[in-house]
Amino acid sequence: MIRTIAIDDEPLALQLVISYIEKTPSLELAGAFDNPIDAMEYMDKNEVDLIFLDIEMPDLNGLEFTRILTNKPKIIFTTAYEKYALQGFKLDAIDYLLKPFSYEEFYKATEKAKKQIAYERADKKVEEVDSNHEFLFLKSEYKIRRINFNDIIYIEGLKDYVKVFLKDEPKPIMSLSSLKALEAKLPEEKFMRVHRSFIVNLEKIDTIERSRIVFGKVYIPVSDQYKENFNNFVRDNFL
Repeated sequence: MIRTIAIDDEPLALQLVISYIEKTPSLELAGAFDNPIDAMEYMDKNEVDLIFLDIEMPDLNGLEFTRILTNKPKIIFTTAYEKYALQGFKLDAIDYLLKPFSYEEFYKATEKAKKQIAYERADKKVEEVDSNHEFLFLKSEYKIRRINFNDIIYIEGLKDYVKVFLKDEPKPIMSLSSLKALEAKLPEEKFMRVHRSFIVNLEKIDTIERSRIVFGKVYIPVSDQYKENFNNFVRDNFL
């Protein structure tokens, strides 16, 4: 089920969206609000997958509300004003429904959201690692790869991607993920963050030179933020 809320300051418009949500099998109505502030308070304590969101509202309009969200659910804008369409899609809205809209239009927008949410849930499930396992799964180039921890030499974080460098493979595996998210899936007794952009496999370290870890021709810096932890590791294992 997709946990859904509706936000609209017009009672009739809000009631219509509520009725549409209640007749759609894949949606669960978690809440309905006539202003974004109350909705925000609800979202601070409850998980929401999808919002049907009006734009023209007093105090805080729908676009402003979307911009300040941190853990942003999927958004479908519902508005009487076509002029906001471009801004809405720049905020990664799933769809933009112009009032008055039919149930058919509502349902089609819901199906778009349903597919994206299902895709993201599947990705999350695939990447989850049992703590008893010695591997993780990563999605790369439309494939799902099983990566053994012992094969990882180091990991480099880019803006929205990670590059996982493996032994016996000339090219790294690239995956759409953050370094922080991947770090949480790695056993901390084997891997250490040594720089904002690098995680290393501690068991693969052979050479350290002037606060740099050497893997062949690659030199990975150890930044000040992580130097204390790394120096403790060196003291316990190398000296």
